[in-house]
Amino acid sequence: MRHLKDFQFIEAVARAGSIRKAAEDLHITASALNRRIQRFEEDFGTRIFERLPRGMRLNPAGELVIQHFRSQQSDLRRVQSLVADLGGERRGHVSIACSQALAPYFLPGQIARYRAEHPGVTFSVQIRDRAAAEEDLRSFHSDLALVLEPAHLADVETLAVLTQPVHAVMRADNPLARQAEIRLRACLDQPHVVPGRSYAVRRMLEAALAPTSRQLSPILEADSFDFMRHYVEFADALAFQIPVGLRLPPGLTSRPLARRDIAPGRLILGQLRGRSLPVAPARFAQQLMQALDHLAK
Repeated sequence: MRHLKDFQFIEAVARAGSIRKAAEDLHITASALNRRIQRFEEDFGTRIFERLPRGMRLNPAGELVIQHFRSQQSDLRRVQSLVADLGGERRGHVSIACSQALAPYFLPGQIARYRAEHPGVTFSVQIRDRAAAEEDLRSFHSDLALVLEPAHLADVETLAVLTQPVHAVMRADNPLARQAEIRLRACLDQPHVVPGRSYAVRRMLEAALAPTSRQLSPILEADSFDFMRHYVEFADALAFQIPVGLRLPPGLTSRPLARRDIAPGRLILGQLRGRSLPVAPARFAQQLMQALDHLAK
């Protein structure tokens, strides 16, 4: 357990970038924290930090050490969950990195459903773009990721996939609303708002337009899908979103973009490859897999 405490100190220094700032965050003296780090390096047999003129940062050995500690911490949580389950306590914690589209409706409903049966389980939800969600898995900051079109997938074990077409969100009186599906070029002929370049929906739109002579000409860019949807309520414009995140107010509607213009995206539920999840995250993952399978039907 002493080494787990060392990990907390090491991680705090790595996060803060200096002994002084980390000591303030930990509410201990800088000299005590520095001694603790030096003692660990002596026991370990090598330095794990680079001492810089304006602070400290992990060296390659330190990166390996902190990854090992995070793995140990995850394993300990898994054992604690198993022990709690033996006593019928059903406790634990689930940490999820998710795309913004899952935050308004799908994920709150799933968490509420799970906690109704397991009230001792707590949750934390981090809204992440596709690259940041994968990094959260690698750093053990999240047990699960539920994201649209992950960037790499090299370190991610895919648990479930849900196909998601891109929808155009518009006013109900927009002439395009009379069509079952709409062409991408028709959307570009109208004022449109788009998410930033780090978001999968933006990447999908740009990839679809790459072979053509057309391009996005947004009147507005935003990093909030809620903001863009609300903007359409006030202005005659189109926004783009995946259907799992849509629950539109009166006056707004959505239509899927034609698949011959833009291929559907993949909403992926995943965990870090090779990691054994604690009981609560593993069971919640099973519930999510069933929910995604139901939506696919």
